[in-house]
Amino acid sequence: MSLPQITARIDAACAKADRSPAEVTLIAVSKVQPPERVEAVLAAGHRSFGENRVQEAQGKWPAWLDAFRGTELHLLGPLQSNKVRAAMDLFHAIHSIDRPKIARRIADIAQETGDCPALFLQVNTGEEDQKAGIPPREADAFIRDVRAMDLPIAGLMCIPPADETPSLHFALLAKIAARNGVAGLSMGMSADFEQAIALGATHIRVGSAIFGDRVAA
Repeated sequence: MSLPQITARIDAACAKADRSPAEVTLIAVSKVQPPERVEAVLAAGHRSFGENRVQEAQGKWPAWLDAFRGTELHLLGPLQSNKVRAAMDLFHAIHSIDRPKIARRIADIAQETGDCPALFLQVNTGEEDQKAGIPPREADAFIRDVRAMDLPIAGLMCIPPADETPSLHFALLAKIAARNGVAGLSMGMSADFEQAIALGATHIRVGSAIFGDRVAA
C-alpha cells in the first residue's frame, strides 16, 4: 500500500457515503517509523501526522516542522500530566483527553499562554479495562465538564476492541458526538477506515498501510 492508494480509497469511501474528501483528514501515523520513510511522505506533500509518545516526537519533529511548513502534528497516545506542557508546545491536536485531571492541566496552561491545541476526548466505547478513555455512560458529563473549563472540544476519539465489529463503535461515538454538538470524529485505522468514513469520521489514523510495517522501538 502507499499514500496515493490510501488517498484513492478515501476518495472512493467518501463518494460512496456522499461526502467530500475535504471533510476527512488523513493522519499518517509515523510512530517508530524510520526517518527516511517519514521524510518521503513529507516530501510527497502530506501534512498531517500522528505520534503516540511526546518524548519520541520531541526527538524528531521540531526540525521537520521547520522544514515542512503547514505540517500538523497529532498526539494519539496517552498523555501524562507531567508531559502536558511539552505536548501543548509541540502538537497541533491532542486526541487522547481521557480524564478531568488532564483537562484541568490543559486549561491552566491554555489560560497562562493564551493558546491551546485542538482537543479530542477519548471514549472507551468497548469499556475495556486495559484501554484509556471515558466510558460511554460518562461521556456527556465529561464533555460538559471540559466545556466548563473554557476548553474548545474539536471532537471525540475511539479505538474499537480488536475482536468486535468496529462500525458498532463508530456509530456509538457518532451518536454521543451528535447529541452533544461535537463536530469532529477521530476514528478508523488502516483496517477499517472506510467504515469510519461511512459513519462520519473527520479524522482517520493510518500508519503501516502508508509507511510499511513499524520498526520496533
